[in-house]
Amino acid sequence: MATLPRPRPRISAGKLPHGPGDARRIAGIEQAGQRVVIGGVMPLWLGAGLADWYIHRRTRIQDTAGSRESLIHALMFAETGIPVLLGLFCEVNASVLLSAYAAAGVHGVTAYWDQVYAQPRRRVDPLEQHVHSLLEVSPVMAAFLLTALHWDQARALTGQGRPDFGVRLKRRNPLSASARVRLLAAVTVFGILPYAEELWRCWPAKPTIQPLPQPAVPATETLRIPPDGDTPPPQPHHVPSAPESP
Repeated sequence: MATLPRPRPRISAGKLPHGPGDARRIAGIEQAGQRVVIGGVMPLWLGAGLADWYIHRRTRIQDTAGSRESLIHALMFAETGIPVLLGLFCEVNASVLLSAYAAAGVHGVTAYWDQVYAQPRRRVDPLEQHVHSLLEVSPVMAAFLLTALHWDQARALTGQGRPDFGVRLKRRNPLSASARVRLLAAVTVFGILPYAEELWRCWPAKPTIQPLPQPAVPATETLRIPPDGDTPPPQPHHVPSAPESP
């Protein structure tokens, strides 16, 4: 009697075939994500922040927007830095993911507040706007990456599992002591110190956190519509006259 061929095992969506190659790949995913944060997200965030600090210095923030804008910058740095450092030093669970989501949302609102306050008072050129776009996308990148690496806790936040809200130092694949020192040193040198210097420079010039008065002509040219909604008449261009012949 002929024997029928044994059916091949079916692999449903979301399941991977077993084997040493898959096991090595799965075991290295979290470590690879950690490298992406340290080698990609962190340099992008700190480099853009340092460039932003230099542009503020070049546009003399101490005489234009003052300490109020400098404090807004420090607030945005903290909003981004806290969830990133939590994701690197602590076990990523529901509480760390929530901090990343909250930071991305609050940072976006704070960035809008910063732009509205600064734009009339000092020139915000296209280069600074491009730097701002990099700073705004950094917390979103970190939140998406942590979500992909810890999908079970992300699903648990939607009621599809048991969320873990504890805060514990990382036990699996923790950073080495030297890596922690280098990381904290980079955050201090390229993040904390520049913004502390900015505030130190702004406060003696105008020791107040109240909004500084706007100039009569906004420092940054934007499309402005009059209050009555009418289109402003075009401004005549000055054409230099030809020199008179002797």
